[in-house]
Amino acid sequence: MRSLLGLVALSASLSACVSVPASYETRPAERPVTSTRPPPQQPVQPAPSSRGFIAPKVMDQPGLEGVIGRDATALANMFGAPRLEVKEGDAMKLQFSGAPCVLDIYLYPLRPGGQPSATHVEARRASDGEDVDRAACVRALRR
Repeated sequence: MRSLLGLVALSASLSACVSVPASYETRPAERPVTSTRPPPQQPVQPAPSSRGFIAPKVMDQPGLEGVIGRDATALANMFGAPRLEVKEGDAMKLQFSGAPCVLDIYLYPLRPGGQPSATHVEARRASDGEDVDRAACVRALRR
């Protein structure tokens, strides 16, 4: 009996020295990870048209007759899908580009509530941004 009592006492004292396996250790509760990214933005809506209407100035330059007055669909049929399309209120800018040049076409409604149509054209070299002949750029990019 003495040996049994000694064995119990020895096992009790040894159990204080034994470490608990890592899988049994208690850990503080983990906090949920919160994202530091801002919530996704809603799509940007074009600005509403103003109450008053100001008629745009329409460019009248030789070689641009096939572009001026055309709507976005007709221009896409002529040059392919635009590289850039920017809408602002009832106006629009379409950008077409190729190796020879970059062509910016500005579309404005010609009457209140009308569809935007091409009223102004700008052209430049893609390599350095220098202005180039607008009509030559139209011819170079035309399909």
